Amino acid sequence: MKILVLGGTVYLSRAVAAGARDRGHHVTIASRGVSGRPPEGVRFVRVDRDRPDGLEPLGDEIYDAVVDVARVPGQVGPALAALAARSGHWTFVSTCSVYADHATPGQTAETAPLLDPTPVESLDPDVGLYGPSKVACEHLVLDQAPAPFIVRPGLVVGPDDPNDRFGYWPLRIADGGEVLAPGTPEDMVQYVDVRDLADWILDAAETRATGVYDGICPPITRSRFLDEIADGIGVRPELTWVDQDFLTDHGVRPWAGPDSLGLWLPLPEYRGFLSHDPAASVTAGLRIRPLADTARDWLTWYASQPEPPALLADLPRPKEAEILAAWHSTRFN
Repeated sequence: MKILVLGGTVYLSRAVAAGARDRGHHVTIASRGVSGRPPEGVRFVRVDRDRPDGLEPLGDEIYDAVVDVARVPGQVGPALAALAARSGHWTFVSTCSVYADHATPGQTAETAPLLDPTPVESLDPDVGLYGPSKVACEHLVLDQAPAPFIVRPGLVVGPDDPNDRFGYWPLRIADGGEVLAPGTPEDMVQYVDVRDLADWILDAAETRATGVYDGICPPITRSRFLDEIADGIGVRPELTWVDQDFLTDHGVRPWAGPDSLGLWLPLPEYRGFLSHDPAASVTAGLRIRPLADTARDWLTWYASQPEPPALLADLPRPKEAEILAAWHSTRFN
């Protein structure tokens, strides 16, 4: 197959390009080439999708499949206009951030309400418009793409993770000792390994699968999440579960950023965000590897970096110890 990846130099799109190469496909990646480096053994074409003529360097080639990870509809619409008529299958990588209701557990890609879309010509990269922009992109793809396959990932984790809301946990658990665990053991968590998502995207391209799906694992409890990470790295920590209001009162932030804990969100307002029902995705071929493997492989990748990347979700050890001491004092006084 001839596969075009619009992107291809960073994380998921790079994993798709490398995976397609390893399957023996002829791979072209098209991007500005400023955010990362192309995988070896693929063709690279420099384009600028913010320009009206930005895709002209691709010429008039025909592709069996296109994979697009764009975040703004002002890039997706022109790509469809230029390439849809000469493409056999079209994957668009969207996001679970398209959903308007993050509180209700058990929603599916078919039942969950969507945010209102941005204008289809928008090129605004504002992170506050991320969900609405992806909704607009989805509408364009469903209206214009041949054999559209839309996947809405949750948190993508694993080796090469440039954002990291997952890696705090393997690193912290590897250090051992008493570990602050947020909320309760029964709180739900969801994620998807970047390699599993890339494999599914390529499977869909090869089989010309269509539809709209969540790209995420079945929800698991936070207790199981931490236990399986511990299994993967061979360390058994002492978990201390700390109430979310206590954490907030002591300046711990959810999800990402300084003084934060990754994969932790306030409840009940985000109870549904980490507990979607992806049964249809699993039926459609999404395979989820053991979390222990993901944790071990992420830690190996992190340790192999000449300069390990800074974590976006990171609760410093002194602050963690301070909060744990305060929690124990409150509980036993």
